[in-house]
Amino acid sequence: MENSKTRIINSFVEVRASIIHGLGCFAIESIPDGQRIVEYSGPKLNPENTRKALEDGNQYIFYLDSNYSVDGSVMSNSGRYVNHSCDPNCASDIVSGRIWIDATRDIAKGEEITMNYNYEFEGFFDRRCECGVKDCLGYMIAEDHISVKDPKKLLSLMIEMSNDVAHQKNRQPVC
Repeated sequence: MENSKTRIINSFVEVRASIIHGLGCFAIESIPDGQRIVEYSGPKLNPENTRKALEDGNQYIFYLDSNYSVDGSVMSNSGRYVNHSCDPNCASDIVSGRIWIDATRDIAKGEEITMNYNYEFEGFFDRRCECGVKDCLGYMIAEDHISVKDPKKLLSLMIEMSNDVAHQKNRQPVC
């Protein structure tokens, strides 16, 4: 049943409060592996408008390809409520210029729909993760970076990048 704090999106998903961040998408019923769940939608932006939107603090930009991004900040975009997780149960699938969120494993009724946002490694320290999974890295990092099988190696790389950034900030300009 829908109340003032939940909103049914489709037969699979509702939006409600999330312990990960703000609002999240949750399974209304069990969802099988491979099921297309929700579209991440919004107006398409060219690279110049994408840059402007990011500079204005728009956190809902989803890169489609080298020519376009999708501005998911529109209220009609239910996909904007899919939160990041270091152990996601969904992934994006781009088909004919449309972004779909699909289940990558069976999802239990009541479980939050999550995906890895696949942010680049650069600047990871500005993107804290609070997904709460057992092996949360503490930062939103792309899956190909998480695939570093040795956690000590990944941590070492993260520390090295943090030190490089700190060193750059502390460098005095040479006149």
